[in-house]
Amino acid sequence: LTDLVFGFLEESHSLYYLSKHLSNLLRVLKIFTSFSGFIPTNTTTKTVAMMRQLFPRAAGTLRAAPRCSPRLAATWQSARLYSVKPEAASVAKPLGLDASKLTIEKTKNPGTLGNPAELVFGRKFTDHMLTIEWNQEQGWLDPKIVPYQNLSLDPATCVFHYAFECFEGMKAYKDKDGKVRLFRPDKNMARLNKSAARIALPTFEPTSLIDLISKFVQLDKHYIPDERGYSLYLRPTMIGTQKTLGVGPPGSALLYVIASPVGPYYPTGFKAVSLEATDYAVRAWPGGVGDKKLGANYAPCIVPQLEAASRGHQQNLWLFGEEEYVTEVGTMNMFAAIKNKETGQKELVTAPLDGTILEGVTRDSVLSLARERLVPEGWMISERKYTMKELDEAASEGRLIEAFGAGTAAIVSPIRTIAWKGKSINCGLSEAEESGEIALRMKGWMEARQYGDEEHEWSYVAA
Repeated sequence: LTDLVFGFLEESHSLYYLSKHLSNLLRVLKIFTSFSGFIPTNTTTKTVAMMRQLFPRAAGTLRAAPRCSPRLAATWQSARLYSVKPEAASVAKPLGLDASKLTIEKTKNPGTLGNPAELVFGRKFTDHMLTIEWNQEQGWLDPKIVPYQNLSLDPATCVFHYAFECFEGMKAYKDKDGKVRLFRPDKNMARLNKSAARIALPTFEPTSLIDLISKFVQLDKHYIPDERGYSLYLRPTMIGTQKTLGVGPPGSALLYVIASPVGPYYPTGFKAVSLEATDYAVRAWPGGVGDKKLGANYAPCIVPQLEAASRGHQQNLWLFGEEEYVTEVGTMNMFAAIKNKETGQKELVTAPLDGTILEGVTRDSVLSLARERLVPEGWMISERKYTMKELDEAASEGRLIEAFGAGTAAIVSPIRTIAWKGKSINCGLSEAEESGEIALRMKGWMEARQYGDEEHEWSYVAA
């Protein structure tokens, strides 16, 4: 019976075939359910023969039914009933994204940057956009840079109905010599490919897209202010564009990149934030897609964020499980500096990459810098599970040195308090302080590489 159902599902790959063969399925199921305990061999043979006629493409999978249940139970435990692994989820292969075929159409109505001090994150956009179409038959089509414009999509486009969408967040910086630099773009490309593969969108050659983004940034680099702290926020996005209400891998897709000039996250200096530890809603879970940068991961978090804001908190600190493991903060990864109770050892800890947190580029950068520069000072750097109870105990015993979030937008965001179970946990800052020492040093170390003050492989000269 299990083999029959799988054969039917293989045969009925669309709503049309579903309606066409539903009556046939019901007829066969009626034969099976008319027996109890076991199915006589002669009936089995006749039934399988009929099934092969009804479902010709599935005939190869159909075998004689068992006399009793053990084999049926074994079938239900077979590997094909389990979720597909993320790396195997996409049927699309890299199909030749060719940066050399780029064409550029410049805008006839160029805009201006305006007053940089008045920039609001994600509200102003540059003159152009990079677009690359893909379809299953031809692969990646020729890339284009065109004037910034609306997209024209059919109401039945699959991205609207089944959330075939993933994106990245990265920045371009202008150094003191006027060169434009991308910060660790290879990391963003690798993560975008992982996200795309997980939702059956096409993957691409990372270096080709980096070359295309560099040409795009070069064209609109006048939108990057010269002042330190400003940058050009880049949003690579991929969507499924097939016109269909059927659920399946999109036969066409669009990869595009837009850019928005942004100012310092804290224009007047650091301002520590307050978090609400959230356990009544779950952002991610094992086996899910919490480690992928999918648009579908963000919308469900807005209501808990609004609820936290109504109680005076800027972000949610997402907890997981009965143990209340600390995962991440809103749109950032979470770090805590703790002193060991027995040894006094200083430890910088963050949650591990177990599939429930985003594999942050800034997170990886903080860890690398910490291992390079804090370990020689006696620090221990850990990627491990830790709980709210552990943070609470460390704070109450004066061992919580500081805590901060890490992400592309702010680089680091110091944390003043965490609301949990009716109490406010102080994260090591005095009333006069807006940042701990580690967060402040991390921001300085990171910016030195982002703006080219320190030559490093993380900084990629784009224009």
